[in-house]
Amino acid sequence: MAKPSGAMHVSKIVSRRGEREYVSWLVRRSFREGGKVRHETLANLSALPQPAIEAVRASLAGKTLVTAGQDLRIVRGLPHGHVAAVWAQAKALGLPALLGPAGRMRDLALALIVSRVVAPAPKRATLSWWADTTLGVDLGVADADTDEVYAAMDWLVGRQDQIEAKLAARHLAADANPSRMALFDLSSSWVEGTTCPLAARGYSRDGRKGKAQIEYGLLCDAVGRPVAVRVFAGNTADPAAFIEAVTVVKDRFGLTDLVMVGDCGMITNARIDALREHTQLGWLTCLRAPAIKILAADDGPLQMSLFDTQDLAEIVHPDYPGERLICCRNPALAAERARKREDLLAATETLLAAVKTRVEAGGLSGQDAIGVAVGKIVNKYKMAKHFTLHIDAQSLSYQRDQARIDAEAALDGIYVIRTSVPTDTLDAAATVFAYKQLSHVERDLRHIKTDDLALRPIHHRLEDRVRAHVLICMLAAYLVWHLRATLAPLTYTDTAPPARDNPVAPARRSDTAARKASRHRDDDNEPVRSFRTLLTHLGTLTRNRIHITTSGANTDTAFDQLTEPTPAQRRAFELLGTPIPITLT
Repeated sequence: MAKPSGAMHVSKIVSRRGEREYVSWLVRRSFREGGKVRHETLANLSALPQPAIEAVRASLAGKTLVTAGQDLRIVRGLPHGHVAAVWAQAKALGLPALLGPAGRMRDLALALIVSRVVAPAPKRATLSWWADTTLGVDLGVADADTDEVYAAMDWLVGRQDQIEAKLAARHLAADANPSRMALFDLSSSWVEGTTCPLAARGYSRDGRKGKAQIEYGLLCDAVGRPVAVRVFAGNTADPAAFIEAVTVVKDRFGLTDLVMVGDCGMITNARIDALREHTQLGWLTCLRAPAIKILAADDGPLQMSLFDTQDLAEIVHPDYPGERLICCRNPALAAERARKREDLLAATETLLAAVKTRVEAGGLSGQDAIGVAVGKIVNKYKMAKHFTLHIDAQSLSYQRDQARIDAEAALDGIYVIRTSVPTDTLDAAATVFAYKQLSHVERDLRHIKTDDLALRPIHHRLEDRVRAHVLICMLAAYLVWHLRATLAPLTYTDTAPPARDNPVAPARRSDTAARKASRHRDDDNEPVRSFRTLLTHLGTLTRNRIHITTSGANTDTAFDQLTEPTPAQRRAFELLGTPIPITLT
């Protein structure tokens, strides 16, 4: 008989006796005898608890058993899922190569852009944050100081023209942009401090009238994807910013067959004349209220009968030779403007009544003093044009100028789009839709300023640092645009908005999006989140550094392990088209 040999193992033996099933756990050693495999039973473990049986089984299988809290220690856990998701999107877009050659400066610039998406904060706070996430560790920037960060910003802004030229070729060139549309809009943000050369007082779109500010113009493709940004002094007029955008498109990007879309404050008559004289670029904008009033005069082409059967109509006028004018009337907008006007008129009357009471009681007298008090009120809601006032030294009377109110109300909800694009390229409905695409660039600016990227306030004092800061925010917005589209099924975003038969009518949400908004869950009953809270949830996927000490062997093994991802975290990376990476690089 052959001497038994071989490794021991635990076997599970299942037997039946009638209707009952019996399970035995046996320690066995297997050996070969006469060409057959035999088993020798060494011990019966069936009386032991199941955890003890599994421990013996694992030990005999060659696994090292450790004691939790003693032999096994989780040394550190770093938030990982949010930066991994943003990094995956950046790689899919080729952002590293877009910025420039590999190296320390590019790694720092990438870290600034990714952290602006995940956790927007001032640069010093961002430096501290890098060490607390896998972003700083994996990119090797956790030990960076402020001098290196500022050097990286200088390096990045020095490459701005090359970066934006690549983006323009990718998104504005004819093959990628068949509609030949480019959207441009301007915004502003206030500046902290007093030494920035770009800081100046101007029209504040932030409502910070007592603060100096900078302005910046954002150029996007037809669907609102950011392509380029330019920074201006805070007192720059909209038309001047538009001319700079035209120069960038024409001279630096080499694009001549584009239609520039902007609002009426941006594309003025003087700018249109300059476009005609010096470029082949088309344009699409709208008319200001005084110009619309001229068209709606008694003998003008803009009459209310145009809208008896439809919401839009195309007209011509000798003041706009070779141009197209598309008149639109939005009944919902008309009702909203009428409601708002009535509310403001009533609020103004309430305040005027209080002043009149003071005058009648003798608490306020003198034509000048009464006039100052009344002026503050009628200008508070910009209703002075709708009131007739009579002021003398001891009295005040007022009444609504109903004729003027009615004249303004007649044009409620009406806007006129003005363009050089011929009908065979863009019909009337498509022209209206193209103008409404400006809402995309307005949305991008909102994301840059407040919702996602917190560009404001500006803390830098050097011109190039300010430009670099805004460029970082623009590139982060480019990432956010794609991330929002990719992760839309996990958020409240409408992934299939209904087609708009009438471009003048307000956009509608799909039934699916309405259900998500009301139930806070998708059709599979999975929770949906806002984009920002989704990033926060992804951040709960951590990478843990685990140390195992083998008792008696004097060995210490360390490895990284991710926490078990939630269904939403798994789905996010499925949408990004990549497995969950344990490291970024």
